[in-house]
Amino acid sequence: MTHIALLLEICLNQTNSFIRFLLVGVLNTLVGLSTIFLLMDALAVNYWLSTFIGNGAGAVISFLLNRTFTFKSGVSLKKGGVLFVAVITLCYTVSYGTSEWLSGHLYHLFPVSQQNLAVILGTCIYTVTNYIGQKLIVFKQATG
Repeated sequence: MTHIALLLEICLNQTNSFIRFLLVGVLNTLVGLSTIFLLMDALAVNYWLSTFIGNGAGAVISFLLNRTFTFKSGVSLKKGGVLFVAVITLCYTVSYGTSEWLSGHLYHLFPVSQQNLAVILGTCIYTVTNYIGQKLIVFKQATG
């Protein structure tokens, strides 16, 4: 077995749900951020609506892949879906509200607009809080 294949096998091992969560996150983040920046920068849609729609698009991908791939959960779509929406709504509100406030104090330190900095900071905060919520609340029956 090659070193790369061995590394992938270790990283994707059932016991390492955070690595799998990050891989799923890369995909749903690409979809979500592309949507956010397209709406906000190209179509001049406001910050809150852009981040809400972008995160919603990523959330659909996230729920389906995290349920089957990351946490290998048997939680029902109905129960899991309700918990998932509750967790991502709380994470979204806290993350993007906090990042909007932080960016107002920090944007002069970075070569990006205040709104773009808020999106980047919000994405980082959202990733951590969402993982914790998904693992401990939505897919808690999982073994991964």
